[in-house]
Amino acid sequence: MTIKIDAEAPAVTAVRGVVDGIAASWAANDPHGFADAYTEDASMILSGDRYFSGREVIRKVVVGQFQSAHRGTTLLQNIVDMRFISPETAVVITEGGVLAPGETEPSADRAIRATWVITQENDAWKIAAYQNTRNADQTLPGE
Repeated sequence: MTIKIDAEAPAVTAVRGVVDGIAASWAANDPHGFADAYTEDASMILSGDRYFSGREVIRKVVVGQFQSAHRGTTLLQNIVDMRFISPETAVVITEGGVLAPGETEPSADRAIRATWVITQENDAWKIAAYQNTRNADQTLPGE
């Protein structure tokens, strides 16, 4: 069940700000800004069978990634759906991926779709759960 919230409501703006803040932290190569956007007990599931539990675990992983594989990259995250399941919790779907320097669209092997659960915690909005998957074309069983 979803609830109706005006597109100009402060909650919608705040949720969009969380998604945009992740991209800004990524572009600034700021793992602490990135990790601080998550709740203390957040979960992160990434393609490639990677599961991380807790903000500090996420921080440790992102520190390493920003020092190596993701250094110099940016992140594209277009919100394609946003639903509020309560006044304090939104489910957001984004499409995009990691952009190498000079790219405006991710290559097929870096294109992802993601689901975010963003919740209001005290006066701040934070990511409680994040999951992504690659968009690579695959045949489903039975097709």
